[in-house]
Amino acid sequence: MTTSASSSACSSAISRALNFKIAAECTTTKARACLIGLPKCTVESPVFMPVGTKGTMKGLTSKQIEDIGFQIILGNTYHLGTNPGPELMEKANGLHDFMNWKRSILTDSGGYQMVSLLELSEVTEEGVQFASPYSDGILLLTPEKSIEIQNALGADIIMQLDDVVSSTLVGPRVEEAMHRWQNNGFLSKVLMSVTQIRTLRWLDRCIGAHKNSHRQNLFCIVQGGLDMDLRRKCVEEIVKRDTPGIAIGGLSGGEDKQDFWKVVNLCTNLLPKNKPRYLMGVGYAVDLVVCSALGVDMYDCVYPTRTARFGTALVPWGQLRLKQSQFSTDFNPIDKNCPCLTCKKYTRAYLNSIIKQETVACHLLSIHNLTYQIQLMQSIRKSILEDRFPQFVKDFMKEMFPDGNYPEWAVDALASVKIHL
Repeated sequence: MTTSASSSACSSAISRALNFKIAAECTTTKARACLIGLPKCTVESPVFMPVGTKGTMKGLTSKQIEDIGFQIILGNTYHLGTNPGPELMEKANGLHDFMNWKRSILTDSGGYQMVSLLELSEVTEEGVQFASPYSDGILLLTPEKSIEIQNALGADIIMQLDDVVSSTLVGPRVEEAMHRWQNNGFLSKVLMSVTQIRTLRWLDRCIGAHKNSHRQNLFCIVQGGLDMDLRRKCVEEIVKRDTPGIAIGGLSGGEDKQDFWKVVNLCTNLLPKNKPRYLMGVGYAVDLVVCSALGVDMYDCVYPTRTARFGTALVPWGQLRLKQSQFSTDFNPIDKNCPCLTCKKYTRAYLNSIIKQETVACHLLSIHNLTYQIQLMQSIRKSILEDRFPQFVKDFMKEMFPDGNYPEWAVDALASVKIHL
């Protein structure tokens, strides 16, 4: 096992609220265990951040999230900026006090809503205009406005506003890119070039608008879709801005998994070693293990809590869909080795009996799924610290796919970092 500290602290003013240290590196893969020192607490990575869109995990209290062990959670700038709004957040002394969360918070910029609320949004050079899903009003989210809202929220890590499109998108935004650039070439590449350039211009505007660099860390975002040349160019430019951390955006939008891992691998090869690398919107267990092998430090996704609301429990061998009748007389816990309250106190049969009509079932499954997620990340980290990560990966994959029928993309991705299943 090799250990090293980051080569140097970031020199710019926007980096003073973060202290980054590499505690250990896998001697085979690009996996690493790091310490991300933030104003509210030190975060151990690789780390998964559960998503509290409106300042809450649906059905769970902040104390329960803390008791599960999470050191950092994610909030949504678009939703929190719309309701309750930045003025109230400032009066409440920020999102930490508002939701009674004493540990770290990352807020996204609102850019993802360009994809999730595509039919309600219009993108221009000035920013993105949304038709509010809460009222008849219109919200213009500019880079400056996004940072203003995030400064009011007071999160430890804030994100630049980027021009986000799905890597599989077709339709008006592709046509808009074609007409704007008068280019008759491959339309998706033209669109990605437009969004990448705009993302860089918006990054500069975000840096100029950021008022709390002494206590909030502004992360930039690598865009470029599935085009490797655009990704390279974007990394080359954003590294010049010297932000405290760097995210990989524009993935997990339905693209082929072979394309997905190759983009992640390229980005981690190019990104600075002395800064945290955040892969946005990723939360499936196999993805977390593989991308950690590729050198990613941070992740977020709604998946663990959203799938809980559909009656699905995450387990080391896959999923249990507890609505199914086969569980109605099953008096085992979800997972006998899981330390969560749900597995200690309740059976699969009990959960099956209440899951279609009682909200407490979603609560109990969310506790379990988040516990599964944090236990997985802690196991990844521990195996890196002990320099046995490749064996951990093999054991994990064997338990997840006992028939040995591994996803081809995962086999190829792991082989690229010398883990051969």
